Amino acid sequence: MDVQEQENDDLGKVAELVQEIKFAMMTTEEADGTLRSRPMSTMQLDATGNLWFFTGMDSGKVEEAEQHRQVNLSYARTDKQDYLSISGTCSVVRDKQKMQELWTPWIKPWFPQGLDDPNLVLLKVSIERAEYWDAPGSTLKRLYGLAKGIATGNTDALGENRTVHN
Repeated sequence: MDVQEQENDDLGKVAELVQEIKFAMMTTEEADGTLRSRPMSTMQLDATGNLWFFTGMDSGKVEEAEQHRQVNLSYARTDKQDYLSISGTCSVVRDKQKMQELWTPWIKPWFPQGLDDPNLVLLKVSIERAEYWDAPGSTLKRLYGLAKGIATGNTDALGENRTVHN
């Protein structure tokens, strides 16, 4: 996965979490208003705050994203208690050069014809807002933060929660 340095400094921590977690649950809205989430492998977070994913043109998420462009991406690393929620606008992109830039053999099982597969498209999610919860790195520090929060009501040692805009 390619995570580029962000032009928007506020997205630095978002980029770090995306780099570490890699997989997101993408939530789209079906025609009847039902929300639907699917696992997606992040291929890139570009310098301007766009996330890139491969998918099939015949996938339900493509139709849903074309009708309701607002999507949510949820990233979670439960072992470290780090979480990231991204709200953004999704678009379907058929750009062979971009596909070639992002292509990896890990995609081939879903698209055996490779870059020549007529079903292959990219989804680009332009980040509008992101919220993250970043816990201290070690289990001992997390336990200390929890104990401190219980004893004093001060939850600062439990980690950072922040909302950023792109």
